[in-house]
Amino acid sequence: MRQEEIRDIAKIAVDAGKAILTVYNSSDFGVERKDDNSPLTSADTKSHKLINKGLSNFLVDGELLPLISEEGTEVPYEERKNWKRYWLIDPLDGTKEFIKKNGEFTVNIALIEEGLPTAGFVYVPVNNILYFGSEDFGSYKLTDASKRIGSNIFDYSEKLQVHDYTSGTVKVVASRSHLTSMTEDYISRLENRFDKVSIVSSGSSIKLCMAADGSAHVYPRFAPTMEWDTAAAHAVCRYAGAKVIDYKTKKEMKYNKKSLLNNWFLVSTDEQFAQFVQFEEFTEENA
Repeated sequence: MRQEEIRDIAKIAVDAGKAILTVYNSSDFGVERKDDNSPLTSADTKSHKLINKGLSNFLVDGELLPLISEEGTEVPYEERKNWKRYWLIDPLDGTKEFIKKNGEFTVNIALIEEGLPTAGFVYVPVNNILYFGSEDFGSYKLTDASKRIGSNIFDYSEKLQVHDYTSGTVKVVASRSHLTSMTEDYISRLENRFDKVSIVSSGSSIKLCMAADGSAHVYPRFAPTMEWDTAAAHAVCRYAGAKVIDYKTKKEMKYNKKSLLNNWFLVSTDEQFAQFVQFEEFTEENA
């Protein structure tokens, strides 16, 4: 992706966030329930339509790409398994946090190529912060994003690069809504190994971005997520130097599987946070 293409996709993410805020700041979220009983608001729908419209006209190397969205029509695996490149989006990640009005929700847009995210955009509307990362340019954090989005965003963004842990407090970020017994057990193992461990809770894909920007050293996710929940922030982590490790394969997490449900995973800024954990001990049966 060229810099101007990154800027254009970033603008789509920010515009979607602005649309979400019009609902967030209103008195009616228009909450419905999907088939899996998860909440759906009018903000999810508004954001999906805006992103879908923006990407439907966006060419990557002269090519229009297919799209998978949490709020879009399900694409059968037999059709998408042959896709080499496609967009993977979550128009509003953290709908539960949105409804709670704690601000911990995001817009996620990712470009997937050969099963891995090669570009990702995560916008936090309430804080007006944009995280973005790409194979060509690395990962960045842009504050006051809505004010900067019309300019060269690289000029105003902080380059993200994680560093190996040497000493001090190990900072763990955990899900605000999905803290499992296995996550608690992992944190206990950290506490037994390192002198000091601090825990911060957050919602949505912000947690992965916290590993990328140095706010956290590790994010254990031993609970269900979908591919659209993680792909954009995975790209930000990937090009900042943080690892997103699939607990089953012990390798980098991949996308466009037959099931769009992610395996459990661990985001780590240093290999030592994964080395002492035997992932095979963590199974759905003892979660």
